[in-house]
Amino acid sequence: MRFLLLALVLTLAACGEAEKLPALPSGSVALALGDSLTAGAGVSPEQAWPTLLAASTGWQVINGGVNGNTSGDALKRLPALLEEHRPALVLLTLGGNDMLRRLPVQEIEENLVRMIVRCKAEGAQVVVVATPLPSLTGAVLRNLSAPEFYRQVAAAHQVPLIEDAIAEVLSDPLLKGDQIHPNAEGHARLAGKIHDALRDIGYAN
Repeated sequence: MRFLLLALVLTLAACGEAEKLPALPSGSVALALGDSLTAGAGVSPEQAWPTLLAASTGWQVINGGVNGNTSGDALKRLPALLEEHRPALVLLTLGGNDMLRRLPVQEIEENLVRMIVRCKAEGAQVVVVATPLPSLTGAVLRNLSAPEFYRQVAAAHQVPLIEDAIAEVLSDPLLKGDQIHPNAEGHARLAGKIHDALRDIGYAN
């Protein structure tokens, strides 16, 4: 009986461990597709998190962030970016402007799904980087969090999710240049958090 219980515990523990994905070698092309949080509004291009992520991973990280973009805007830009850069990995960092404009959640989900499907069809791996729900209470309490739909989309389409990186940075007023954008230190922290998460996933060393 004791042996059976031990076997059950070990089995459950093994099931709880996520298998790491193959690492992307130095020089691989990654596309960071997003809005102003990715573009680096308020900081120099060298200070934006995609540039810092490139330095820490050895990848060529294309900054595909455009200020003001919604998920629908990015979806329209995606095919040309995939054709031009042929990325091995796409980091989808979208939804913030949709939520600020109170666009339907279903629309955001559908756009994210269409981007995931298109990236996979072009041979790219995908990681979703969640944006926190705009919340005055969350900002005051320094406890912003991402909405549930990111987790649902990632789970349904079997792609990794970096859920808390942006929320944790934007919850700290010392890391923000304005109400919704990180400052240079915030971008540095964000790059570190994303790199750590990619290392846990297996893509980064």
